[in-house]
Amino acid sequence: MNPPGVSFALRFDFRNPEMAGTSMADRYSAALDMAEWAEGLGCGMITVSEHHGSDDGYLPSPIPMLAAMAARTKNARLLIAALIAPFHDPLRLAEDLVFVDNLSRGRVDLIVAGGYVREEFAMFDVPMKERGKRVTETIATLKAAFTGEPFEYQGRTVHVTPAPFRPGGPGLLLGGSSEPAARRAARIADGFVPSVPAVWDFYRDEVVKLGRPDPGPCPIGENRLVALAEDPDEGWERMAPYFLHESNAYGKWQAQDNVASPFHSVADTDRLRETGQYRVLTPDQLIAELKAAPVPYVQFHPLCGGMPIELAWSSLRLFEKEVMPAFADSSVA
Repeated sequence: MNPPGVSFALRFDFRNPEMAGTSMADRYSAALDMAEWAEGLGCGMITVSEHHGSDDGYLPSPIPMLAAMAARTKNARLLIAALIAPFHDPLRLAEDLVFVDNLSRGRVDLIVAGGYVREEFAMFDVPMKERGKRVTETIATLKAAFTGEPFEYQGRTVHVTPAPFRPGGPGLLLGGSSEPAARRAARIADGFVPSVPAVWDFYRDEVVKLGRPDPGPCPIGENRLVALAEDPDEGWERMAPYFLHESNAYGKWQAQDNVASPFHSVADTDRLRETGQYRVLTPDQLIAELKAAPVPYVQFHPLCGGMPIELAWSSLRLFEKEVMPAFADSSVA
């Protein structure tokens, strides 16, 4: 398990642009190796994301990937952030999630979202105006299915079997970047994970209006990615093209409808570095930041933007060999 005082998580979305020069098969395999490596060090959470029809191969099938990761781990929690509800049949989705819940022995949670990429809705022939309705139907169906009992669905009685391993099934959070999504989360989900902190107050307001305890301040901060290198300038030169690809790919999607997002398109890697959203640090710099933090925690996105596999491993190995030992004797809880 983690040495006391430090915790970490991994995230994968499997962007694999042509410049990466990597097959998807190799990228999938590397992520599974990284999941097993992280498990051995006490990783708390491994997250995968979902998008469809992306030119760079963004992961379209998060549940099969979580199943593969579940088979390579025993303790790390597994999260889909986010599962795009409008593109899934709710009953079939419930069956797949119950399967991976059993396979993982109850380690799966998901953040459900309505989606925002126009090309995806065209691909599945789903009207974007139906997002809210489809999210609500999906959450209601999953909650009923996760009881393990028969329930009414579209005028008929159905029964999703087997029952979940975890009583009540996977946790169901809502994600989003708008006031309607935040208020919907308060009404129907187990919690809310905003894309940007600014919409949290809408969720908080709705929870209180519903007569429940105030959930307090926003639990998320700014979305910043950290990678490690012995020489940060050299590391930046090698990693920055992949950071730029991620930022601009998200920025292009989200500019279609002015979606509130931490990602924005920028002209070049120099401008991207100025934003501070992506940083390459030495192990000592990360150690200092973690020791100054109220809760020492870091999430790595090792294959970000098509990052070469060996370059991704070099960052993770520095964390293992130089950062984690600095906390081995820490008494921080």
